[in-house]
Amino acid sequence: MSDIGAPIEAAIGAVEWAAYKVPTDGPEGDGTFAWEATTIVVVHVHAADQVGLGWTYAPAAAGHLIGEMLAPAIGGRSAFDVPAAQEAMVRAVRNAGRSGVASTAISAVDVALWDLKARLLGVRLAKLLGVARPSVPVYASGGFTTWDSSRLAEWLSASLDIGRAKIKIGESWGTHERRDLSRVELARRVLGDRELYVDANGGYSAAQAIRLAAEFPDVRWFEEPVSSDDLDGLRRVRDATAPDVTAGEYGYDLPCFARLIPVVDCLQADVSRCGGITDWLRVAALAATHQLEVSGHCAPALHVDAAAATPNLRHLEYFHDHVRIESMFFDGVTPLGPGGTLTPDLSAPGHGLTFKAADAKQFQVAG
Repeated sequence: MSDIGAPIEAAIGAVEWAAYKVPTDGPEGDGTFAWEATTIVVVHVHAADQVGLGWTYAPAAAGHLIGEMLAPAIGGRSAFDVPAAQEAMVRAVRNAGRSGVASTAISAVDVALWDLKARLLGVRLAKLLGVARPSVPVYASGGFTTWDSSRLAEWLSASLDIGRAKIKIGESWGTHERRDLSRVELARRVLGDRELYVDANGGYSAAQAIRLAAEFPDVRWFEEPVSSDDLDGLRRVRDATAPDVTAGEYGYDLPCFARLIPVVDCLQADVSRCGGITDWLRVAALAATHQLEVSGHCAPALHVDAAAATPNLRHLEYFHDHVRIESMFFDGVTPLGPGGTLTPDLSAPGHGLTFKAADAKQFQVAG
């Protein structure tokens, strides 16, 4: 670890945020939701002569909460004591409620604080956290229910080099079973012997998910076959089906992940929702105590350093929307490597990313 230029102490100063709404490149939908734009809230935290960068995919309300509640809670604190700052943010939102928007706001600031600390110390964030693996495996993620067969096949074909791909099923709350199965069969044909994953986004009942899974052609990963709130349903599907059953993308605090651990085969977590890198590390440790792996949900550029520092990582979601937005908004994004891997540049300070403010300006909606 280099200490060149690192101050003995650095107090957290200004906390800046802005929200940007980016149209999708076509109508998108999954089993239980549809959208035509994605909002990203970008945060900068200042200390000494450095600036840390973080973000979350959440409504602009997360940015307003940052300005009103989180910035005052961390201002003047040591930029090196990230867990203390995170705890101050959690306490600040007690009456507002930790889950949901507040947790996304905390997550964005927490990532910015870790980036800031690494930049103050002049090291790559992955090295600050402790590198556990030289590269991070990813899986292609897209295959929206709004895509017709031609678009789906085209996207899958473009993802062949990654070796793993996930499509959305459970269309219209599970009311189009035959189309779901035909799309799974199409994906199996296009992918050949590569790994196929499916995601119902909670669109099925437990009995329905078990019945349909019996017809799946070698599917390895069944994400949210039922709502993540239906713990008994997740257990029933996990115990009765061949694919690994997974959930956790809507985990906003540690108790949520603790509840999911007994009913899944792999625990998902999202740095932009769960409480940032601070709580990602705690979630990974919690999973490890139960011999479970963790998988990063979406936002690959946001996750790569934390994922590289996680011994029990399975992989990271290379999500169509977020890959596109992150390449538009940030310089220094880790390029996709052979076999579907991300290898962070360990010579770059922080997470290695800088915000392209001029390019993002046209999409700004708040802040």
